[in-house]
Amino acid sequence: MTKGPLPWFRDWFGAEYLALYPHRDRAEARRAVDLLRQETGREPGTRVLDLGCGAGRHLVELEDIGYRATGLDLSMRMLEAAAAVAGAGGLVRADMRLLPFVSGSFDVVTSYFTSFGYFDREHEDLQVLREVRRVLVPGGTFLLDFMNADHVVANLRDEDRRTVSGVEVVQERRLAAEGRIVEKRITVGAREGRARREFVERVRLYRPWELESLLGRAGLAPGARFGGYDGMPLSQSSARCIILAEARR
Repeated sequence: MTKGPLPWFRDWFGAEYLALYPHRDRAEARRAVDLLRQETGREPGTRVLDLGCGAGRHLVELEDIGYRATGLDLSMRMLEAAAAVAGAGGLVRADMRLLPFVSGSFDVVTSYFTSFGYFDREHEDLQVLREVRRVLVPGGTFLLDFMNADHVVANLRDEDRRTVSGVEVVQERRLAAEGRIVEKRITVGAREGRARREFVERVRLYRPWELESLLGRAGLAPGARFGGYDGMPLSQSSARCIILAEARR
């Protein structure tokens, strides 16, 4: 059987990604983690799994408030970056569609900053949520922090250009699959010892009610919704769509 091209996320989340998004800092991560703590009242010692942990900025904040945090990511480069800043909670390289943990291993699972909707087929996203439910204890909490699809569509910029460390970076955006997917093509200019490179991000645009439907099908009961890390109500103009869901007993 001939293998198809590698999924976009296997190539993109590496050194180039870390260099292009230095503004995604700990201050923002602290606000995101504070929202979880304030809304759930979870005490120190809570077992937390951070899906798509990236470079570990949320892990650091989870650990700082006394949670026993484990980070999971598919990118080895991201895990190496996380290992440089996170504590002893543990880092795991795995695919979120098949979590390498026994059932009921965690009190809380987090998916911060749109670490969801990456797969080609919707049933794969549903499989992620079913795995989340499996590794949560009954009554456990899932925090899903996703982009607000209505805000994305209303504010989509076709193109922007900037210079990062002397290298031109062009980002082109479009809606694909009849508006169901937002696609971003990133072109990083040539620099000394490195040729021009191109990357693609493709994320499925789930509306809030669609996310809630998927959560319900996976055995997770949707609860409070927020439009930002400050706890503001969700609206069409909100940049984020944050949903807290409970693992059904």
